[in-house]
Amino acid sequence: IAGAYLVNLFSPIEQYLWLTRINVVNNNEWWRLFTVALVHAGIFHLGFNLYALMVIGNPLEDMLGRNKFLILFFVSLAGGSIASLLFNPPNVIAVGVSGAIFGLFGALATLSHRYGIDNRSMYTVIAINLAMGFIIPGIDWHAHVGGLIAGSLVTRFFLTPTRG
Repeated sequence: IAGAYLVNLFSPIEQYLWLTRINVVNNNEWWRLFTVALVHAGIFHLGFNLYALMVIGNPLEDMLGRNKFLILFFVSLAGGSIASLLFNPPNVIAVGVSGAIFGLFGALATLSHRYGIDNRSMYTVIAINLAMGFIIPGIDWHAHVGGLIAGSLVTRFFLTPTRG
């Protein structure tokens, strides 16, 4: 993600190719649902997302294993991108990996609930970050909610016992 940010600094046309926008639907450019994670609205946006990914992602990957974590990450990213496309006006351009990060929040909340872990502080962090999306212009709260729901659902699927 950080490497992609550097590419975007020196080659802005690359950034345009990775954005999530209405072209996903109109031009059948489905890869944009995922490449949006490689584009950020500045160094602070990138830094906060990378920090959140490290703090939340590393423990989740340890808990779930690499394969389930990757599934969780990409399903959450797609869920956030799809929600952004469905609920934003067509001229809105989305950037960032926040949908996937909110999916990781959803996974942690689901796991905490399942195993009876008191995680009220995490719920506060989720609420504050969701509220920021409603208060600060330019933050795509649709992607946050979509990622949160997708991450929660895929984690519930992981927890469903298999018959065999």
